[in-house]
Amino acid sequence: MSNPQNLQYSKEHEWLTAADADGVSTIGITEHAAGALGDIVYVDLPAVGDTVTAGETCGELESTKSVSDLYSPATGEVVEVNQDVIDEPALVNSAAFEGGWLFKLKVTETQGDLLSADEYTAFTAG
Repeated sequence: MSNPQNLQYSKEHEWLTAADADGVSTIGITEHAAGALGDIVYVDLPAVGDTVTAGETCGELESTKSVSDLYSPATGEVVEVNQDVIDEPALVNSAAFEGGWLFKLKVTETQGDLLSADEYTAFTAG
């Protein structure tokens, strides 16, 4: 399991891309989190237009083993949700860093304690 170097990671196991030219970042959960959850069968994501706050709960992921809260690694307005993941939640397990992304956010502020890929790898190894 390799964590892409171009992403930032939260200690709650979400990832965040650098903002594009419009200030929009993509958010998802890590392969580590998807593996720990098991087969994901349902996702509850914030709606387009919702404002989410860094470090706060903004949705849920339900697997065959448990229900886990989804935390936002940044503050901002949700501008897109991944309908493919809503229709086929298993995408989060099979492509956590690609097609299994969860939502896009017009970021106004990020969490202060986001980790680099190497820091996140060490965090999950410990």
